[in-house]
Amino acid sequence: MLPLKSKILLFPYWLALKARHFLYDKGIKKSHSYPVPVICLGNITVGGTGKTPHTEMIIRMLENKYRIAVLSRGYKRKTKGFRIAAPGDTFAQIGDEPLQIKHKFPHITVAVCEDRCTGIDNLLALPEPSAGKESPFRPQVIILDDAFQHRRVKPSHSIVLVNWHRPIFTDNLLPIGRLRDLPEQIRRAQSVIVTKSPLFGEHDGIIDYELAAQQLAPVAKEWRKNLQLRDDQQLCFSCILYDEPLPVDPAADNRYLYAQSAIFFTGIASDTEFRNHIVGRHKVLDSIKFPDHCNFSKGDIKEINNWAAQYPTSAVYTTEKDSKRLIGNPHLSEELKKRLFYIPIKTEIIPY
Repeated sequence: MLPLKSKILLFPYWLALKARHFLYDKGIKKSHSYPVPVICLGNITVGGTGKTPHTEMIIRMLENKYRIAVLSRGYKRKTKGFRIAAPGDTFAQIGDEPLQIKHKFPHITVAVCEDRCTGIDNLLALPEPSAGKESPFRPQVIILDDAFQHRRVKPSHSIVLVNWHRPIFTDNLLPIGRLRDLPEQIRRAQSVIVTKSPLFGEHDGIIDYELAAQQLAPVAKEWRKNLQLRDDQQLCFSCILYDEPLPVDPAADNRYLYAQSAIFFTGIASDTEFRNHIVGRHKVLDSIKFPDHCNFSKGDIKEINNWAAQYPTSAVYTTEKDSKRLIGNPHLSEELKKRLFYIPIKTEIIPY
């Protein structure tokens, strides 16, 4: 139970959110529908739910059937307005998350725009495929990355992500907690995914899906109750799967992957799962946590270089998202480049 002082502090933000949603719910503020399916992926909290790997999961589900475009705000990019990601773009031009998606799926259209309606209009103005024309083409499906609060768009299907380790029903609004929206707004979504769930049914690295279904059934019932979901809302659980480490720089020496010890640094909202994975591979000696979406300034890189030099025989790891802000950075020391790796991740829905 929050003390009275905290409730008073949260009241103006709570009231502003209530008023905004009321205006949209009553049609006073208008939402726009579109002639192609628009899938909105978002959350109720400020980061830490795994939006980017879930966006990638949806791309993998649809890429062989439809022409897909992903539209993101392009958080912390230095450009403005609508922009379609080009092969040579950097994180400064489109943001780290769109850059990661473009690197993994170079054949799909990835675009950024602060205003999602303007972004969608620009994507739908692209030409249809025809002889003599080069991509990008008009998409058949648009995926909105982190747009659940962007109510000017009326999506065909909304998916809200909730972190297993920090459920919204035990959290509070900013600035006391990490909720950027009212928990009740989850009822606007057609699907809810509880992310970063334990590997139910796992034994010796292999998932027994029948056992997972048995273990998840009572858990899902409890989550559905706590989230106060409607009967027609789909509830899923997903887990993080890590691939083999890859070098951030071509100069990396893969022999360091077999080092007994490791250190790591991150600039993401939540690095608990990342740490746990590295602990399973090496003896972790030290780590540094930077703010989410850290741009890694010259001073930050100097700090990392000096810190890593204290552990000359250790492998150095960072996250896949952070690696996109480090590629080609001129301030990385030659010694660090030899030992620096990132770990690709993907998510998988646990059937039950």
